[in-house]
Amino acid sequence: MTTATTDLSTITGTWTIDASHSTIGFTARHAMIAKVHGRFAEFEGSLVLDGDTPANSSTTLTIQSASINTGNADRDGHLTSADFLDAEQFPALTFASTSVTHMSGNDFVLAGDLTVHGVTKPVEIKVELSGVGSDPWGNTRIGLEGSTEISRKDYGLVWNAAIEGGGILVSDHIKITLDVQAIKQV
Repeated sequence: MTTATTDLSTITGTWTIDASHSTIGFTARHAMIAKVHGRFAEFEGSLVLDGDTPANSSTTLTIQSASINTGNADRDGHLTSADFLDAEQFPALTFASTSVTHMSGNDFVLAGDLTVHGVTKPVEIKVELSGVGSDPWGNTRIGLEGSTEISRKDYGLVWNAAIEGGGILVSDHIKITLDVQAIKQV
């Protein structure tokens, strides 16, 4: 958490996500004993923010499912196959906000529709505004951090394998993390 609240009037405007300075990541439990972390390398999105009335804000995000990267080419290939994301049939994961609620200080709840594997479900993402500032090239930037947890089965991602001694290979619950930097458009 940040120690000082950002003046919300400074966030008003249209922002484009800077994918080169942002991370859309996830964590899943593997073999019921350890966590595997991954991220998506290709995504784009925008935010329309109203600092005076945050409820008027909105955001969209499109993630290329084939850009998944867990640091293991074989695992990435399996995750983009028909067993999981089926990147050939469903090339994108999308998020479109339906509401923004200002909780207090720099904390918000972003609600919206997440589409994965052709299935759309509502999700809520806890978001913290981590700051607003200028870069050396005269751009105004905003930082946002957020997280949520989903059930992959809710999106039709049901492949699994039993492991010796009981249990399953891949957890149902997937934690999604966002560390986003966006540039204000002139």
